[in-house]
Formats: sequence, C-alpha cells, structure tokens
Amino acid sequence: AASMLRMAGGGRIAKPVAGAFLTRREGRGRVALLQGCAQSVLGASVNRATISLLNRCGVDVVIPREAGCCGALTHHMGREERAREMARVNIAAWERADVDAVVVNASGCGVTVKDYGHLLTGDPKWALRASRISERTKDVHEYLATLELPPLRAPRPLKVVFHAPCSLTHGLKLADVARQLLENAGFEVLEPAEGHICCGAAGVYSVLQPDMSLRLRERKAGHLEATGAEVVASANFGCIHHLAEGTDLPVVHVVELLEWAAGGDMPPAMRDA
Repeated sequence: AASMLRMAGGGRIAKPVAGAFLTRREGRGRVALLQGCAQSVLGASVNRATISLLNRCGVDVVIPREAGCCGALTHHMGREERAREMARVNIAAWERADVDAVVVNASGCGVTVKDYGHLLTGDPKWALRASRISERTKDVHEYLATLELPPLRAPRPLKVVFHAPCSLTHGLKLADVARQLLENAGFEVLEPAEGHICCGAAGVYSVLQPDMSLRLRERKAGHLEATGAEVVASANFGCIHHLAEGTDLPVVHVVELLEWAAGGDMPPAMRDA
C-alpha cells in the first residue's frame, strides 16, 4: 500500500477509461475489457495499449461504467460473499454490453473471472449466467492468439526478459502464448533463472507478509537483471507494479510492447527510463 502511495505521489494517477472504443475497420468482434482496480489509475497505459491493439485487429472494445473490481483480492482475504456480490455486478454489466468475449489483461484477475462459474455455483439465480461469462472470458494473450494481428515489428533490437506471473503460468497456463507473441513481434525474449518462483506480489501477500514479499522481490529482481535485458515484460499489474519498485529496469506489460511494435507509442515506463 505504501509503495502505491509513493507511485501516486509521483504524478502517475490517470482517470480510468470507460465507454465504447470502436474500430474503423469491418468489425471482427466485440469484447468487454476488464479495466482493473489499481491498474485503471496507476497503470492505465496497459488498458490504452490493449484497446488500441484490439482496435487495430478490427475488434470493438467496450468498458461498461457499471463493471468494477473482479473481486480477486476480496476473495483472497476470505470475504467470499462480498466477492460474489462484485461478480454479480460485473456479470450483469457484461451481459448488457452484449459482447462476444470478456478480455482480461491482468492474469490475476483473469483467474478469478474464469472462476465465476465456480464462485456462484450455489446461487440458483446466477450459476448459469456466471458459467456463461466464465466460458467467454479470455486472457488478452489467449484472445490475441486467435486474431489476425497487424504487422508487428520491434521498433529496434531489444532484449526483453519475460517474468511469467504465477497466475499466468499455473492458473491460466498461458505463459508460452505470451512469450510467443513477443518473439513473433521481433523481440529477443530472455528467460531468467528460477522463472517459476513468485516475485512476491501474490495478490494481498505483499501487504500481509511484507518481509517475505520483499525478499522474494529482491531475489526475482536479481535474476531478471542478470540476464542483461533492457526491459522486463510481464502480464499482471500486481507483478509489474511490485517489480518496478525493486529494479531500475523499466517494467512493462507484454501488450504495451506489442502495441509499440504495431506502430503505437513506446511504453511510458521505457520513456521514463
């Protein structure tokens, strides 16, 4: 929490984006994007890059104003009924938006939304609706892999070390998909030692177990820096924010690099560095 306040004090707060972002090309799909909590204001560049890249693919993006937190951190703390209430609000909002899929660009949130069917399995009014949303939920890398992407070309030779979040590796089993997208875009993707070990963010773990969390981050940052990479790429805002506090390397989302390779802006963390 303290580290987030320091980031906020650095002028990084942005207004959350919401509304409809329509492509000018012949539509190839219509998706809802979960904008996230802290990410929506402290890492808004991730959502902007996601919207832009999906629009380049001919996909319309909708962020309903009524949709909010996915409920992951609330659920982690054992407040299950509150997490169910949050899930119901999101499900109703995405149903009203009439979308083909719900795209999530934070893998920790993706694990939770894909599990809505299980979370509400005991609720006769919501179980089926929750199950349908879970079936239509896609991690952003998973969804991008199904699309015809625009030409992607790394703007310059760049060594990228990929930190695969635990949620992406174990929860979603999509770490290889994210790596492949980066490689296909022309980035040199490096693998750190002990890549399977947590960075220490782990949802609310960094708040409840700060000493252990910081030790894990120090260990992870050392491995990332030892690769000689110029930038760290990850797929979960919790990991990105946590690691950025522990290394001088810029830490960005995979989608930010892909959008840059498609002709978009350089990721802000790289510009700042």
